[in-house]
Amino acid sequence: MRTWLGAAVLVFALAGCGSDAGEQKQAAPPAQVSTGDSASAAQGVASLPASTPTEISIPKIGARSSLVPLGLNADQTIQVPPVDQPMQAGWYDKAPTPGEAGPAVILGHVDGNKKPGIFYRLKELAVGDEIAVSRQDGKTAQFKVTHVEQIAKREFPTDKVYGDTHGSELRLITCGGQFDHAAHSYKDNIIVYATLITSKS
Repeated sequence: MRTWLGAAVLVFALAGCGSDAGEQKQAAPPAQVSTGDSASAAQGVASLPASTPTEISIPKIGARSSLVPLGLNADQTIQVPPVDQPMQAGWYDKAPTPGEAGPAVILGHVDGNKKPGIFYRLKELAVGDEIAVSRQDGKTAQFKVTHVEQIAKREFPTDKVYGDTHGSELRLITCGGQFDHAAHSYKDNIIVYATLITSKS
């Protein structure tokens, strides 16, 4: 098992994921992350080698987007796709790539420029729904949703989202809940957890 986040490395919750008025920055969560069990490992689904993801497709909600790499801002919050391009999704390039062992992370806006974003309907996903991520190596990693939650940003479950896993998992993150006009940001995050079920060329 590969530990992709060491004790000396900080991990961060989503900095901002929509709104026309700006983005809210979140403080860095604790540096220590936990090790979790993986449904994909339990099912015997083999992880894939690292390969840059190129596209995400979520048939149930009609979401399809190319994927741009996202790193860290100067203040050590995770970058998000440009808010003026709300239909663009991105993958956190400090985490495993989708299909690789560990939790891959894909971020998208709920809205922007007064228009729905790529993850506007993310909260509609349910256990069993499928997500496909195409990769540069020609393979498509197919994931099945295992859990969906809406949680206050101040209670962002860092260990649960970013903690190392034995198999290949995926996290999709956007904003949700009530919009805080004073802070120019949504109060909650919508987080979708999924596990690798198969891969195909």
